[in-house]
Amino acid sequence: MGLRTQKMGKQVPWSLPELKVGLLEFYKEYGHYPTATEVDGYRFLPSSRSIERSFGGLVELRKKLNLGDNNHDFRTGKHSSERSLKINKRAHATEQVVYEYLVQRFKKEFVHREYFFTDDHRTRADFFVYDSGKGFCVDVFYPASPRNLSGCLNIKLTKYAGMQTYLDYPVVFLQMNESISQTRLDALAKAKKRPLPAGQYLMEWNTFKEFCSLRNPLQVLEGKRTQEKLGLSAKR
Repeated sequence: MGLRTQKMGKQVPWSLPELKVGLLEFYKEYGHYPTATEVDGYRFLPSSRSIERSFGGLVELRKKLNLGDNNHDFRTGKHSSERSLKINKRAHATEQVVYEYLVQRFKKEFVHREYFFTDDHRTRADFFVYDSGKGFCVDVFYPASPRNLSGCLNIKLTKYAGMQTYLDYPVVFLQMNESISQTRLDALAKAKKRPLPAGQYLMEWNTFKEFCSLRNPLQVLEGKRTQEKLGLSAKR
């Protein structure tokens, strides 16, 4: 049986053999069976919502087709652990890329990691950078796909809700998935019912570097005076 291609609009329901061929093709390409998010972006499978309606979801479908090992639910067990490890490694590597760039641009003594807004040590950003202005904050994230982007941004906005009294400087939400353009980010921000608060920005990597290029690094003595004025101290 050949591969059936996902199309827009009303379609004839997918058969079990067609689904099996699509799932096996995904496994051949990626080395694992897809999660719900991956199904939605794969051209040889229907939407995860369609699978949910017809077969009770991906877990039940994999059981019915006897695909994979005994752990058909990829939200638990070995697959979940491996996925969490992969996400954590990617997050660390992504933050390191941003850190190295900031250090190169603004110097190490002016790049503060794990910056806490309040004394309760609960709300923090990945970086605070001292520059010739009031400085700026950077919160880094990596949405796995455009589908995940909105959810990631909402989490960030919720974290910063009510923090305006502490934010006398810009806050950049920096998404690092290269496949998601600034045009798409701007469209998402524009479509939100509640716009991003003043001083908060959603950027991709190249836009962020342009933003940094317009901000002047501090000199050491000037930097110390600025830190004292803000009631902050550089990380040693």
